[in-house]
Amino acid sequence: MTPYTRYVALGDSQTEGLGDGDDVGGHRGWADRLAERLAVAEPGLLYANLAVRGTLARQIRDEQLAVALELRPDLATVMAGMNDLTRPRFDAAGVAEAVEDMYAALTAAGAHVIGVTFPDIGRIMPLARPLTPRVLDLNARIRAAAARHGVTLVDTYPMEVFTDARMWSPDRLHACPEGHARFAAAVADALGLPDDSWTRPLPPVPSPAAWRTAAAELRWIATFLGPWLGRRLLGRSSSDGRTAKRPALTPWAQSTSGMSGSS
Repeated sequence: MTPYTRYVALGDSQTEGLGDGDDVGGHRGWADRLAERLAVAEPGLLYANLAVRGTLARQIRDEQLAVALELRPDLATVMAGMNDLTRPRFDAAGVAEAVEDMYAALTAAGAHVIGVTFPDIGRIMPLARPLTPRVLDLNARIRAAAARHGVTLVDTYPMEVFTDARMWSPDRLHACPEGHARFAAAVADALGLPDDSWTRPLPPVPSPAAWRTAAAELRWIATFLGPWLGRRLLGRSSSDGRTAKRPALTPWAQSTSGMSGSS
């Protein structure tokens, strides 16, 4: 594997690390976990994470891309579009255009870019099954954009492990620590750091009784879906007032506070 020295992560809540830690102790997430792996091969690795929860693809392009280019990364990861998928006025072409703009600019600047498609969210959240055509449409556009710009694509859609409920936190929107760890392993594998741990199936579990499934759905609606819809109706976003957790390139070896430096 080529040793990378300047890694910049662009994205939303998944890249920020929600579901892997908390706002008090800090969020770790797959990008931090990937940086930790990269630092083994290159101890002098510099790492920045520009991701902010709740951001749309165009916001990521407009607010994070210029900053990323100024940091002159030799490796960049781009994860954008999930927040768009859940909006009523979803525009697959517009989202893909924003993603491709980032692919084009970063690769033109000499960075090795990693992109990602999205899993079938209808298998993660049954109420989201009507959104599956949107996922298929956006994924096809992202694959085509990645091919045009020589982007290394981690295609999660055909990977069944990423639709296992045990890969996700209780809100079903963010990966849990195991999910973040497996996705980091998948990206590392794509970069030439051999690791098949992400491909291993989880132990089988018996199917829950129908009444338990129904009760779980009602709890999820009350606890997570209701507040999310409330923010949408009020025109609010979880990104309001938020800034990137790691806006500058700093040595990974000096990440001794919060979740970023934990093992």
